[in-house]
Amino acid sequence: MKKTAAIIAMALATMAAMAQTLNVAVGNVTYSFPAAQAGEMTYTGATTLTILGRDFAIAEIDSIYIDAAEVKDNTVNVTMAEGQAQVTVAGNIAQYVTPTVTGAYVSIDQSSAVGDDTCGEITYTLSGEASDGQFALGGSYKATVELNGLTLACATGAPIDITNTKRIEMSVKKGTTNSLSDCSGGSQKGCIACKGHLELKGNGSLTIDANTGHGIYAKEYIEMKNCTIDVLNAVKDGVNCNQYFLMESGSLTIANVGDDAVQVSFKDDTDREAEDTGSITIAGGTINASVAATATKCLKADGSVNITGGTLTLSTSGGGMWDTEDVKTKAPSCISADENITIDGGTLLLTSTGSGGKGLSCDGDFVMNGGEVTIKTSGGVFVYQNGVEYPNYTGNTDRIASDYKSSAKGVKADGNVTINGGNINVTTTGNGSEGIESKAVLTINDGTVVVNSLDDGINSSSHLHINGGNVTVVATGNDGIDSNGNIYIAGGTILAFGAGSVECGLDANDEQGYTVVISGGEVLAVGGNNSVPSASSGSTQPYVTTTLSAKAGSTVSISSGSTTLTTFTVPSNYGTSGASFAGRPGGPGGGGPGGSTGGGMLITCPGLVSGQSYTVTSGTSTATATARTSK
Repeated sequence: MKKTAAIIAMALATMAAMAQTLNVAVGNVTYSFPAAQAGEMTYTGATTLTILGRDFAIAEIDSIYIDAAEVKDNTVNVTMAEGQAQVTVAGNIAQYVTPTVTGAYVSIDQSSAVGDDTCGEITYTLSGEASDGQFALGGSYKATVELNGLTLACATGAPIDITNTKRIEMSVKKGTTNSLSDCSGGSQKGCIACKGHLELKGNGSLTIDANTGHGIYAKEYIEMKNCTIDVLNAVKDGVNCNQYFLMESGSLTIANVGDDAVQVSFKDDTDREAEDTGSITIAGGTINASVAATATKCLKADGSVNITGGTLTLSTSGGGMWDTEDVKTKAPSCISADENITIDGGTLLLTSTGSGGKGLSCDGDFVMNGGEVTIKTSGGVFVYQNGVEYPNYTGNTDRIASDYKSSAKGVKADGNVTINGGNINVTTTGNGSEGIESKAVLTINDGTVVVNSLDDGINSSSHLHINGGNVTVVATGNDGIDSNGNIYIAGGTILAFGAGSVECGLDANDEQGYTVVISGGEVLAVGGNNSVPSASSGSTQPYVTTTLSAKAGSTVSISSGSTTLTTFTVPSNYGTSGASFAGRPGGPGGGGPGGSTGGGMLITCPGLVSGQSYTVTSGTSTATATARTSK
C-alpha cells in the first residue's frame, strides 16, 4: 500500500511540473485527466483516489501514468480488437459514465445526472475490428455515437444496442468504411437497435448484415443525412421505425430483405405526439431498394409518404397473398401509404413484376405537383377463391369481390388522384393491369402524363377532370380514359387510344347517365364509340367524329379550308390499325338511346364552330366532318 501511495504522489508531482495528462488505467478502461482540469486530487484513507468527482479504489487501479496526449472533453473512445476492447474516457466526464468491458463486449451506463446543467452531450467514438463484440449504451440524455472505421460482429445480439431513449446521433465519419453484423436466432430487433430517436449522419459508409430482425431499428423516428448505408441482408425490414422516417441526403441501398425495405409505423395509435405521423419524407439523396417477398413494399408508411427530392429506384418482385387476418388480398407495391402520397419533386423509377404489384398505392389521396416518375408493372391478377390462391389468374374477374382480387396498377389511390405538374410515365403489361386509377375523383391540371396499359389507361370511380397538361394514353385491351362519372375537359392536350370495338379512347359512364363535358383543350380520342357530350351536358366547345383509321406514327389533323386548326401525332406504340365500332347503341354518327356517338375518332380543339364542316386528315386519308356540341 505504501508503494502505491508513493507512485500516486510521484505521478501527481510530475503532472503538475509538466502540465500534461494524467491517465488512470482500470482494467481495459483508461480515464484521462488534463492537468488544467484535474485540480485538487484527494487521496483518502490510503484506499481511495478522487479526481474530478470520480472515486477510484486504489485496489482497482492497474497503473497511473502521464503522457502528452491531448484529451477532448465529453468523449469516450472505444477501440475493438479480437477478444478485447480498450476504452478511454475524458476526465471531465469520468464521474458520469461507467464502462464495463468483457472481452470485446463494451457496456456503458451513462448517468442520469448527464444533462445541460452538468457536462452536456457525450460523444462515443467506435473503431477497430472484432468478430464477436458489442457496444451497448444506456442513459437518459441525448448522445452521439461515431463510427470511425468499425468492423464488428456480435454472436449474442445486436453489435450496437442502444437502450438510451433520447436522441442518438450516429455519425459515420468521413472517409471511413464500417460494417456491422448480428447473430441469427437472437432476440434483437435490429442489427442496430435503438430505443430512442436515431439520426444517421456523416460522410462515411456503413454496411449492415442483419440475421435475426431488421437492419436498422429505432423505437422512435429515424433521420438520415449525407452518409452511405447499405443494408445487404435482413431477415425482416431493412429499416424499421416508429413516428417518422426523414431522408435529407446521402445514399441508402436495401436488398435481400425478408419484408419491407423501409417501414414506418405509428408509435401510439391513440395518444400520438405531433411528430408521431407514421410518415416517410424523402427530401433528397438516393434510395436503391428491391424486395422479393410476397406482398412486400419498398417504402411502407402507416401515415403518408411525401417526396420533394432525391432519386429513388425501387423494385418489387414478389406476388400477392391472402391475408387471413384482414380477410382480403394484399399485393406488393414500390411505395405504399395508409394515408396520402404527395410528390413535389425528385426522380422515381418504380418497377413491379409480381402479381397484383403496384408502383404507387395509397388508401388516401395521391397528389403530384412535380418531379419525374416512371412506373413499370408486368404482373397479372392475384385472386383468392374458395380457399385457393391464384397468383396469375386469367379468368373473368367481374364477379369476384374487390377484397378477393388484386390487379397490377401503376398508380392506385382509394381517394382522389390530382396531378398538378411534373412528368409521370406508366407502363403496365400484365393481365388486367391498369395505368392510373382513382377510387374517387381524378384530376389533371398540368404536367405530362403518359400511360401505356393493357387494361384501362386512366380510370376514375367518380368524375374525371382534365384542365391542362399533356396527356397521352394507349390501352391495348380496354379504354384509354375511363370514368364511372362525367369526363370534364377544360384544357390541355389529350391523346387517348382505346382497344377498339366497344373499348373507347374516351369512356364516360353513359349507361348511368353520365357524359363528356368539353369547354376547352385539344383532344384526339381513338377507339370504339367514344363518349361525347349529351344535349344537357352544357358542353361549350364543339367536336367532330369520323371513322378514319389512326396508325402508329401517323399524323392526324383538322383544318378549315387552308387553315390547320390543330395536329396530333399518333404514338409509335399504338398497335391498332383501325377502329371497330360494334357493340354500342347508335353506331358511328348515330345516336341511339343511351349510347355514345363518338365514332372511331373524336377530335376537339379551340376554334371549332358548331354546324361548320371540317376536313380531318389521318395519314394519307381524309374525311369531312361537321362540328357539334352534343350528340
